[in-house]
Amino acid sequence: MANLEENQEQGWIERVKSEGSVPLLEPDHCPNGWASPSGDVFLVRGPEYLKTKAKIPGGDYLLKPLGFDWIKGPTKISELLNNTKSRVRRALDDEISKDRKKPFVWAFNLQVPSKENYSAVAYFVGMEPITEGSLMDQFLKGDDGFRNSRLKLIANIVKGPWIVRKAVGEQAICIIGRAVTCKYCLGENFIEVDIDIGSSVVANAIVHLAFGYITTLTVDLAFLIEGQTESELPERILGAIRFSELNTASARQVELHSEKSMENLPSSLPTRFWKSLGQGFSQLIKPGGQEIDSNSHAAHVNGGVDHESSADVDKL
Repeated sequence: MANLEENQEQGWIERVKSEGSVPLLEPDHCPNGWASPSGDVFLVRGPEYLKTKAKIPGGDYLLKPLGFDWIKGPTKISELLNNTKSRVRRALDDEISKDRKKPFVWAFNLQVPSKENYSAVAYFVGMEPITEGSLMDQFLKGDDGFRNSRLKLIANIVKGPWIVRKAVGEQAICIIGRAVTCKYCLGENFIEVDIDIGSSVVANAIVHLAFGYITTLTVDLAFLIEGQTESELPERILGAIRFSELNTASARQVELHSEKSMENLPSSLPTRFWKSLGQGFSQLIKPGGQEIDSNSHAAHVNGGVDHESSADVDKL
Protein backbone atom coordinates (compact mmCIF):
# COMPACT_ATOMS: atom_id res chain seq x y z
CA MET A 1 0.00 0.00 0.00
CA ALA A 2 2.80 2.37 0.88
CA ASN A 3 4.49 1.65 -2.46
CA LEU A 4 1.23 2.31 -4.31
CA GLU A 5 0.79 5.68 -2.62
CA GLU A 6 4.41 6.57 -3.33
CA ASN A 7 3.98 5.68 -7.01
CA GLN A 8 0.80 7.76 -7.22
CA GLU A 9 2.57 10.67 -5.55
CA GLN A 10 5.50 10.41 -7.92
CA GLY A 11 3.14 10.01 -10.87
CA TRP A 12 1.51 13.43 -10.63
CA ILE A 13 4.90 15.08 -10.10
CA GLU A 14 6.28 13.43 -13.22
CA ARG A 15 3.24 14.54 -15.21
CA VAL A 16 3.72 18.17 -14.18
CA LYS A 17 7.43 17.95 -15.01
CA SER A 18 6.63 16.78 -18.53
CA GLU A 19 3.90 19.29 -19.39
CA GLY A 20 5.96 22.46 -19.68
CA SER A 21 6.68 24.19 -22.96
CA VAL A 22 10.32 23.04 -22.89
CA PRO A 23 11.32 19.46 -21.98
CA LEU A 24 12.93 18.05 -18.87
CA LEU A 25 16.32 16.66 -19.91
CA GLU A 26 19.57 15.43 -18.38
CA PRO A 27 21.72 18.13 -16.69
CA ASP A 28 24.72 17.45 -18.93
CA HIS A 29 22.72 17.94 -22.12
CA CYS A 30 19.51 19.97 -22.02
CA PRO A 31 19.36 22.25 -25.10
CA ASN A 32 16.17 24.34 -25.10
CA GLY A 33 15.16 22.52 -21.95
CA TRP A 34 15.53 22.37 -18.19
CA ALA A 35 17.08 20.03 -15.67
CA SER A 36 17.69 19.57 -11.96
CA PRO A 37 21.40 20.15 -11.22
CA SER A 38 23.23 18.65 -8.28
CA GLY A 39 23.03 20.74 -5.12
CA ASP A 40 26.78 20.33 -4.74
CA VAL A 41 27.48 22.77 -7.59
CA PHE A 42 26.39 25.55 -5.22
CA LEU A 43 28.35 26.69 -2.17
CA VAL A 44 26.30 27.61 0.90
CA ARG A 45 27.11 28.80 4.41
CA GLY A 46 28.48 25.95 6.46
CA PRO A 47 27.87 25.23 10.17
CA GLU A 48 30.89 27.36 11.19
CA TYR A 49 30.31 30.16 8.69
CA LEU A 50 29.80 32.91 11.27
CA LYS A 51 33.24 32.13 12.74
CA THR A 52 35.27 30.96 9.75
CA LYS A 53 33.33 32.14 6.67
CA ALA A 54 33.69 28.56 5.41
CA LYS A 55 31.22 27.30 2.85
CA ILE A 56 30.18 23.79 1.95
CA PRO A 57 28.52 22.12 -1.07
CA GLY A 58 24.74 22.59 -1.03
CA GLY A 59 23.84 18.89 -0.86
CA ASP A 60 20.29 17.58 -1.18
CA TYR A 61 17.40 19.97 -1.71
CA LEU A 62 14.68 20.46 0.86
CA LEU A 63 12.04 20.31 -1.90
CA LYS A 64 11.50 18.13 -4.95
CA PRO A 65 11.72 19.64 -8.43
CA LEU A 66 8.19 19.91 -9.83
CA GLY A 67 8.39 21.76 -13.12
CA PHE A 68 9.50 24.67 -15.23
CA ASP A 69 7.48 27.11 -17.31
CA TRP A 70 8.92 29.22 -20.11
CA ILE A 71 5.96 31.44 -20.96
CA LYS A 72 4.99 34.85 -22.31
CA GLY A 73 1.89 37.00 -22.25
CA PRO A 74 0.44 40.30 -23.41
CA THR A 75 1.18 41.79 -19.99
CA LYS A 76 3.57 40.97 -17.16
CA ILE A 77 2.72 37.52 -15.81
CA SER A 78 2.11 37.20 -12.08
CA GLU A 79 0.12 35.21 -9.51
CA LEU A 80 0.07 32.07 -11.64
CA LEU A 81 -0.79 29.85 -8.70
CA ASN A 82 -3.63 32.15 -7.70
CA ASN A 83 -5.30 31.28 -10.98
CA THR A 84 -7.20 28.00 -10.91
CA LYS A 85 -6.74 27.63 -14.67
CA SER A 86 -2.94 27.60 -14.58
CA ARG A 87 -1.53 24.15 -15.24
CA VAL A 88 0.36 23.66 -11.97
CA ARG A 89 -2.52 24.97 -9.87
CA ARG A 90 -4.90 22.56 -11.62
CA ALA A 91 -2.56 19.64 -10.93
CA LEU A 92 -2.15 20.72 -7.30
CA ASP A 93 -5.90 21.03 -6.73
CA ASP A 94 -6.47 17.65 -8.35
CA GLU A 95 -3.89 15.97 -6.11
CA ILE A 96 -5.34 17.59 -2.98
CA SER A 97 -8.84 16.40 -3.93
CA LYS A 98 -7.65 12.79 -3.79
CA ASP A 99 -7.24 13.12 -0.01
CA ARG A 100 -3.69 11.81 0.07
CA LYS A 101 -0.73 13.71 1.46
CA LYS A 102 -1.26 17.42 0.96
CA PRO A 103 1.63 18.76 -1.13
CA PHE A 104 2.89 22.33 -0.77
CA VAL A 105 4.18 24.05 -3.92
CA TRP A 106 6.82 26.76 -4.07
CA ALA A 107 7.05 28.80 -7.28
CA PHE A 108 9.71 31.35 -8.22
CA ASN A 109 8.59 33.49 -11.15
CA LEU A 110 11.41 35.45 -12.80
CA GLN A 111 9.66 38.20 -14.73
CA VAL A 112 11.98 39.08 -17.62
CA PRO A 113 11.87 42.72 -18.75
CA SER A 114 11.10 42.74 -22.46
CA LYS A 115 8.38 43.72 -24.90
CA GLU A 116 7.15 40.13 -24.99
CA ASN A 117 6.74 39.85 -21.18
CA TYR A 118 8.52 36.53 -20.69
CA SER A 119 8.54 34.61 -17.43
CA ALA A 120 10.79 31.74 -16.38
CA VAL A 121 9.01 29.93 -13.55
CA ALA A 122 10.60 27.22 -11.41
CA TYR A 123 8.28 25.01 -9.33
CA PHE A 124 9.23 22.85 -6.35
CA VAL A 125 7.09 20.74 -4.04
CA GLY A 126 7.25 19.51 -0.47
CA MET A 127 5.29 16.39 0.45
CA GLU A 128 5.91 16.40 4.20
CA PRO A 129 4.51 18.85 6.79
CA ILE A 130 6.76 21.85 7.37
CA THR A 131 8.44 21.70 10.76
CA GLU A 132 7.05 24.31 13.12
CA GLY A 133 9.63 26.98 13.93
CA SER A 134 11.93 26.03 11.04
CA LEU A 135 13.24 28.67 8.65
CA MET A 136 10.71 27.52 6.07
CA ASP A 137 7.94 27.91 8.62
CA GLN A 138 9.18 31.37 9.63
CA PHE A 139 9.38 32.39 5.99
CA LEU A 140 5.79 31.36 5.28
CA LYS A 141 4.41 32.92 8.47
CA GLY A 142 6.59 36.04 8.40
CA ASP A 143 5.86 39.38 6.82
CA ASP A 144 7.27 40.65 3.54
CA GLY A 145 10.07 42.46 5.37
CA PHE A 146 11.33 39.17 6.79
CA ARG A 147 11.00 37.43 3.42
CA ASN A 148 12.80 40.24 1.61
CA SER A 149 15.69 40.02 4.08
CA ARG A 150 16.12 36.25 3.79
CA LEU A 151 15.29 34.89 0.33
CA LYS A 152 18.59 34.27 -1.44
CA LEU A 153 19.46 33.44 -5.03
CA ILE A 154 22.68 31.79 -6.14
CA ALA A 155 23.29 32.05 -9.88
CA ASN A 156 25.95 30.22 -11.90
CA ILE A 157 26.60 30.73 -15.60
CA VAL A 158 27.54 27.17 -16.57
CA LYS A 159 28.05 27.99 -20.23
CA GLY A 160 27.91 31.25 -22.11
CA PRO A 161 29.90 34.00 -23.81
CA TRP A 162 32.65 35.77 -21.92
CA ILE A 163 30.78 39.08 -21.64
CA VAL A 164 27.85 37.45 -19.81
CA ARG A 165 30.10 35.39 -17.54
CA LYS A 166 32.01 38.54 -16.69
CA ALA A 167 28.84 40.48 -15.90
CA VAL A 168 27.32 37.80 -13.68
CA GLY A 169 30.48 36.38 -12.15
CA GLU A 170 31.59 32.90 -11.19
CA GLN A 171 28.89 32.50 -8.56
CA ALA A 172 26.59 35.47 -7.99
CA ILE A 173 24.80 35.63 -4.65
CA CYS A 174 21.91 37.96 -4.00
CA ILE A 175 19.30 38.67 -1.33
CA ILE A 176 16.52 38.93 -3.88
CA GLY A 177 14.14 41.23 -2.02
CA ARG A 178 16.87 43.82 -1.49
CA ALA A 179 17.91 43.86 -5.14
CA VAL A 180 14.53 43.84 -6.90
CA THR A 181 10.85 44.09 -6.05
CA CYS A 182 9.26 40.81 -4.97
CA LYS A 183 5.58 40.05 -4.63
CA TYR A 184 4.58 37.13 -2.41
CA CYS A 185 1.37 35.30 -3.23
CA LEU A 186 0.36 32.78 -0.56
CA GLY A 187 -2.39 30.19 -0.57
CA GLU A 188 -3.23 27.30 1.70
CA ASN A 189 -1.05 24.94 -0.32
CA PHE A 190 1.36 27.18 -2.17
CA ILE A 191 3.59 30.22 -2.21
CA GLU A 192 4.62 32.09 -5.35
CA VAL A 193 7.37 34.69 -5.45
CA ASP A 194 7.01 37.06 -8.41
CA ILE A 195 10.47 38.52 -8.96
CA ASP A 196 10.29 41.76 -10.96
CA ILE A 197 13.72 41.98 -12.58
CA GLY A 198 12.64 45.15 -14.36
CA SER A 199 12.37 46.99 -11.03
CA SER A 200 16.17 47.36 -10.82
CA VAL A 201 18.28 49.27 -13.33
CA VAL A 202 21.30 47.09 -12.55
CA ALA A 203 19.41 43.78 -12.80
CA ASN A 204 17.76 45.11 -15.95
CA ALA A 205 21.16 45.74 -17.51
CA ILE A 206 22.43 42.23 -16.80
CA VAL A 207 19.28 40.46 -17.94
CA HIS A 208 18.97 42.60 -21.06
CA LEU A 209 22.57 41.69 -21.90
CA ALA A 210 22.06 37.98 -21.16
CA PHE A 211 18.77 37.85 -23.06
CA GLY A 212 20.63 38.69 -26.25
CA TYR A 213 22.64 35.48 -25.79
CA ILE A 214 19.87 33.31 -24.34
CA THR A 215 20.15 30.62 -27.02
CA THR A 216 23.79 30.04 -25.98
CA LEU A 217 23.40 30.24 -22.20
CA THR A 218 23.23 27.47 -19.60
CA VAL A 219 22.29 28.87 -16.20
CA ASP A 220 21.94 27.29 -12.75
CA LEU A 221 19.73 29.00 -10.18
CA ALA A 222 19.36 27.95 -6.54
CA PHE A 223 16.84 29.39 -4.09
CA LEU A 224 17.36 29.27 -0.33
CA ILE A 225 16.53 31.07 2.88
CA GLU A 226 19.62 32.72 4.31
CA GLY A 227 20.91 31.42 7.62
CA GLN A 228 21.92 34.33 9.84
CA THR A 229 22.40 32.67 13.23
CA GLU A 230 24.32 29.60 14.35
CA SER A 231 21.11 27.64 14.88
CA GLU A 232 20.07 28.34 11.27
CA LEU A 233 23.27 26.88 9.80
CA PRO A 234 24.24 25.11 7.66
CA GLU A 235 22.10 26.61 4.94
CA ARG A 236 19.90 24.26 2.94
CA ILE A 237 18.82 24.83 -0.64
CA LEU A 238 15.05 24.88 -1.16
CA GLY A 239 15.42 23.88 -4.78
CA ALA A 240 17.50 24.57 -7.87
CA ILE A 241 17.00 24.53 -11.60
CA ARG A 242 19.13 24.56 -14.74
CA PHE A 243 17.82 25.96 -18.01
CA SER A 244 19.85 25.81 -21.19
CA GLU A 245 19.85 27.43 -24.62
CA LEU A 246 16.25 28.58 -24.39
CA ASN A 247 14.56 29.60 -27.62
CA THR A 248 12.17 32.54 -27.37
CA ALA A 249 9.95 30.82 -29.94
CA SER A 250 9.46 27.94 -27.47
CA ALA A 251 7.83 30.16 -24.85
CA ARG A 252 4.18 29.24 -24.42
CA GLN A 253 1.62 32.01 -24.78
CA VAL A 254 -0.60 32.30 -21.70
CA GLU A 255 -3.93 34.06 -21.37
CA LEU A 256 -5.04 34.31 -17.75
CA HIS A 257 -7.23 37.39 -17.82
CA SER A 258 -10.21 35.73 -16.17
CA GLU A 259 -8.63 36.11 -12.75
CA LYS A 260 -6.21 38.58 -11.19
CA SER A 261 -3.05 37.00 -12.56
CA MET A 262 -1.36 39.68 -14.63
CA GLU A 263 -0.15 43.22 -14.22
CA ASN A 264 0.44 45.91 -16.79
CA LEU A 265 3.96 46.32 -18.11
CA PRO A 266 5.06 49.19 -20.34
CA SER A 267 5.57 48.12 -23.94
CA SER A 268 9.22 49.13 -23.76
CA LEU A 269 11.86 49.53 -21.11
CA PRO A 270 11.82 52.88 -19.32
CA THR A 271 13.99 55.69 -20.60
CA ARG A 272 15.86 55.84 -17.29
CA PHE A 273 17.05 52.28 -17.92
CA TRP A 274 18.79 53.22 -21.15
CA LYS A 275 20.28 56.35 -19.53
CA SER A 276 21.59 54.25 -16.64
CA LEU A 277 22.73 51.26 -18.67
CA GLY A 278 26.29 52.50 -19.23
CA GLN A 279 26.77 53.56 -15.63
CA GLY A 280 25.15 50.42 -14.22
CA PHE A 281 27.05 48.05 -16.46
CA SER A 282 30.38 49.70 -15.64
CA GLN A 283 29.70 48.89 -11.99
CA LEU A 284 28.67 45.33 -12.79
CA ILE A 285 31.95 44.27 -14.32
CA LYS A 286 34.05 45.23 -11.29
CA PRO A 287 35.32 42.20 -9.33
CA GLY A 288 33.83 41.41 -5.94
CA GLY A 289 35.38 42.81 -2.80
CA GLN A 290 35.43 42.09 0.90
CA GLU A 291 32.94 40.10 2.91
CA ILE A 292 29.89 42.13 3.86
CA ASP A 293 27.23 41.11 6.33
CA SER A 294 24.05 40.98 4.26
CA ASN A 295 22.15 42.58 7.14
CA SER A 296 24.38 45.64 7.13
CA HIS A 297 23.73 49.03 5.61
CA ALA A 298 26.54 48.40 3.12
CA ALA A 299 24.79 45.30 1.83
CA HIS A 300 21.55 47.22 1.51
CA VAL A 301 22.97 50.01 -0.60
CA ASN A 302 24.80 47.49 -2.79
CA GLY A 303 21.50 45.99 -3.83
CA GLY A 304 21.40 43.14 -1.33
CA VAL A 305 24.41 41.35 -2.79
CA ASP A 306 26.26 39.15 -0.34
CA HIS A 307 30.05 39.22 -0.89
CA GLU A 308 30.68 35.85 0.68
CA SER A 309 34.09 35.04 -0.78
CA SER A 310 36.66 36.40 -3.16
CA ALA A 311 35.05 34.25 -5.87
CA ASP A 312 31.68 35.92 -5.43
CA VAL A 313 30.98 38.94 -7.59
CA ASP A 314 28.99 42.10 -6.94
CA LYS A 315 26.18 41.15 -9.28
CA LEU A 316 22.68 39.79 -9.35
